[in-house]
Formats: sequence, structure tokens, C-alpha cells
Amino acid sequence: MATEYGQGYGLGFPESEREHRLPAGLRAPFEARHWRELGYVLLSLPISILLFTYAVTMVSLGAGLLVTFLGIPVLAAGLAGCRGFGALERARARGLLDLEVADPEPLRMRKQGFMAWMGAVLKSGTSWRSLLYAVLHLPWAVFSFVVAVNSWAIGWTLLTYPLWFWLFPLYGGQGGVQLYGDETHRIYLDNAFEITVTALVGLLFTLATPWIVRALTMVDRLLVHGLLGPSRLATRVVELESDRGVVVDTAAADLRRIERDLHDGAQARLVALAMDLGLAKEKLAEDPQAAARMVDEAHGEVKTALQELRDLARGIHPAVLTDRGLDAALSSVAFRCTVPVEVQVDLTRRPVPAIEGIAYFTVSELLQNISKHARATWAGVDVWRVENRLMLQVVDNGVGGADTSAGSGLAGLAERLDAVDGILVVDSPVGGPTRITAELPWRAV
Repeated sequence: MATEYGQGYGLGFPESEREHRLPAGLRAPFEARHWRELGYVLLSLPISILLFTYAVTMVSLGAGLLVTFLGIPVLAAGLAGCRGFGALERARARGLLDLEVADPEPLRMRKQGFMAWMGAVLKSGTSWRSLLYAVLHLPWAVFSFVVAVNSWAIGWTLLTYPLWFWLFPLYGGQGGVQLYGDETHRIYLDNAFEITVTALVGLLFTLATPWIVRALTMVDRLLVHGLLGPSRLATRVVELESDRGVVVDTAAADLRRIERDLHDGAQARLVALAMDLGLAKEKLAEDPQAAARMVDEAHGEVKTALQELRDLARGIHPAVLTDRGLDAALSSVAFRCTVPVEVQVDLTRRPVPAIEGIAYFTVSELLQNISKHARATWAGVDVWRVENRLMLQVVDNGVGGADTSAGSGLAGLAERLDAVDGILVVDSPVGGPTRITAELPWRAV
């Protein structure tokens, strides 16, 4: 925790965050991001035609052959091919759009063999979402290709018109590009004013094209993320598995801490107490006064051991929290803090014991951090409820610099909150003040 408060921070910024001389609107047509997105749109048309043709052909063939056994393996092969195209599309989006999409859940086969593989492919939601992507992407790819190519071509053609308009009177027999014409008269863009206006219109198209292309690729991002990535259920399962691991590790760490505290504290003191009482028993007959002194010292050791056991029990789950709730329990913690702490708890009902315990230990650890590292003269604790969330906020006027970087106590606290769908937000500039807000799901008793 020594790195959480009072640490310094560098003020340098990465290259991408430095101030550019040109505004974003003027440099956008020349940025690498624009050309990558334009390349993505241009590639989408031939790839989507190939994907659509493959998907429709295989599915139609498989559906037509369902009256025979051959329809099932053909349909499974078609869906497997769509999954392969989905992997290609995720790689293309990652390389050209900087879109990170996790791989979907793999096929789950209880047995080995071709029949098990066919069943897994046909039952997999990923397979059917990949097929849906193959069908939906073609019309969108045609639309985005037409819009992007025409916007880009019109913009650069009109912008460079002053450089090539002389070709019309020299080789075309007319003054310039024909803007309007009928049987009686024609209008050509052939004087300086019209040429300048044409170039300015081209400049507007050129500057707008990167944003048009970016808007088009946003739909592609949604399609790739929604249809080719993991489903919400699979993502939630992964999150729950990770949270379960955090809970198990936290419980194991707490058990080791309790064992260490018992072994190094109360247990060692009780062993010494037993030895002292044994010596006092031996001296009772020959030196009663010395035995009385030893018993008196043992009495003091018993009080100390009882205090250590009470502190240890309070660290596991304080009785005041169970009996009187968060208000009294947090007030007790605040009383033991080395700085004055104002506690305000605005709850009309008590949350379930699990959430109440997490809230208590969160505030307790944050106040302990303030006592050890913040060098503050005042702290405050607020607890309230907002709809289905239990809100905790701990503030202090210390030196600031709190950080949730890996390896710190705040990082471990954030992991514990995340295990129950909670959130930890740290606002602690160097020099203070520090404001740490925690959110927990609200579940009433």
C-alpha cells in the first residue's frame, strides 16, 4: 500500500495524445486510420459476395438434401465454413478497424467422432450467427461500397479540377465540365470563379469522406461484435468463472491470514501462558509469593490474549454488524481510525448479510489506508442507496496519489468488489484530496 498514497506521476503524454498542429477535420483524409477504414470497406464487397454465395449455396444444398442423410453433413459443413469466415472477418476487423473481438465459445463435444462434431456444429449458436452475418453483410457491403467510393471519387475529382480542367478545351471541344445543358444552351465550369467553387465543393467532400467512411464502419463494428463475437451468455459465464476464482483466492487468503494471526498471536501467547502457570504450580508450595506474582502476570497475559481474539473475531465478522447494522459498525471502525471521521449512513433497510459484510470490510480497509498512508487530518464516510445499488464513498484531505495499479491493496479491493458485480472508482490526484466510491448490488433482507 505504500505505493497507493503520495506517489509521484510523470506528466509526459504518449505520441497519440500530443497536440497536433492541424485540427482533426483537416488531417483526417491523410491519416492512416482513414485509409485502413476505406480499405476495409473496399474489401468488404468481394469478401461478402464470396461469403454470401458460399453460405446460400451450402445451406440451400443441405436443406434440399435433408430428405436424405447427406443433407445433415452438407449443412454442418456449410455452418463450419461460415465459422471459418467469421474468424477471417474478426482478424480483418482487428487489423483494419482496431476492433478487438474475443473468439466465440468453442464447439462442445461430449464424445469424439464425426457424428459428435456434426451435432456440436448444428447446435452451436455461433454457427448460426455466422450464417446470419454472411447473409446480412452483403447488402450492407454493397451500400457502404457505393457510398464510400462515390464520396471519395467525387471529393478528389472536384478538388483537383483546377489541375485537369484544361483537358476539355484541348481534347474535348468544350470549355470544361458541363454543369447543365439542353437544346438551347449549356453551362460549363470554365471560368476562374466556377473552377474555384468546384474545388471548394470538392474540398468539402474530401474532408467529409473520412467521417462518412467511419460512420459506415461503425455498422460493420456492430455486426462483427454482435454476430461474430461471443454471446452475452458465454461472456457472462466467463465473467462468473473469473469472479469465482477471485472469491476462492480471497477466501483462501483470508483463511491463511486468520491461521497466521492465530499461530503468531493468540496461540503463542496461550502456550506461554500454559508454561507460566505450570511453573507457578511448581513454585506454589516452596515459594507462594513468587507463584502469586507469576499467576498475576498470567492473568495479564489472559487479558491480552482475549483482546487479540476479540480483534481477530472482529476482523472475521464483527458482532456489532450482525446486531446493529452498518451505521453502528462503521461508527465503531471510524472511532478506531487515527484521524477524525464523519460517518453518514442513509439506509431505510438493511442489505443482505453478504453485501453488508463486503461494504463493512471495504470501508474498514479504506479507513485503514487513510490511517497508514494518507497523512490526512479529516475523513468522511457516506453510505446511501440509489435504486438497486448500494453506494459507498470515503473521502480524505490527505496527500492523494491513490492508485489501483497491479499489486496494490486497492487493486485487490477492486477485484473483491468485481466478484459480486461491484465497482471501485478512485479519484485521487497528487496533492489530494482523495475520493473513493464503491458500488455494490442492492439486495435487501
